Amino acid sequence: MAKQTLLILGGTGEARRLAARLCARGGLRVVTSLAGRTSTPETLQGEVRVGGFGGAERLALYLEGEGIDLMVDATHPFAARMARNATEAARLTGVPLITLMRPAWQPVAGDNWQIASGMAEAATLLGPEPRRVFLAIGRQEVQMFRAAAQHHYLVRSVEPVEPAHLPPNARCILARGPFSEDDEIALLADHRIDIVVAKNSGGAATYGKIAAARRLGLPVIMIDRPKPADAAIVADVEEALAAIDAHLAAPLAERGA
Repeated sequence: MAKQTLLILGGTGEARRLAARLCARGGLRVVTSLAGRTSTPETLQGEVRVGGFGGAERLALYLEGEGIDLMVDATHPFAARMARNATEAARLTGVPLITLMRPAWQPVAGDNWQIASGMAEAATLLGPEPRRVFLAIGRQEVQMFRAAAQHHYLVRSVEPVEPAHLPPNARCILARGPFSEDDEIALLADHRIDIVVAKNSGGAATYGKIAAARRLGLPVIMIDRPKPADAAIVADVEEALAAIDAHLAAPLAERGA
């Protein structure tokens, strides 16, 4: 009997761990799709596909052509376009969709957050007076802060930022998490940072900067997540595995597995 095929839309630690757990079980063909924005992705178990699909309809064609039985969207919480495409492709094909999205961070005692709905609002919230800003948002939307050129920026990303996208007064560092709280405190102190700008990515790997800002008494402009797609949402790998089992068990039982 042919193996059932599961497509993971990846690019996160959760996607990598999920693929490893599923491959260790055996009995499934596991394909992880990466957007290709990172030139040196971490090692993945199972099959790996690199590159975009070209929209919902082309993703639907891929699902049908590859005989995908179940799709898991385990992309970044801010990958709104991919989430929309996955939802639409699932609707077009009838392939079940599970969304694996880690819970958002919540402010705790000592936090000083301002919530921004997007990058443009975050740049505005920095205010007119020059500040030393730790810009921890990745590289894709750094250009939005060129509109607030009066500030001095420390930009951290996994891949280099296009020089044309940088604000005038910017220094870049390349690093891949996880980042410890103590290391983040040292980084913020060494660069005399006044304020942190971050996406509400959730999870432990990059929470160190939020805890560090709290300990140093620094304000944080927290960029809110886009509205999640209309899909069954699970919070972690264990919940995802349970949901996958629930989706695949009935077809397997019907085939006498």
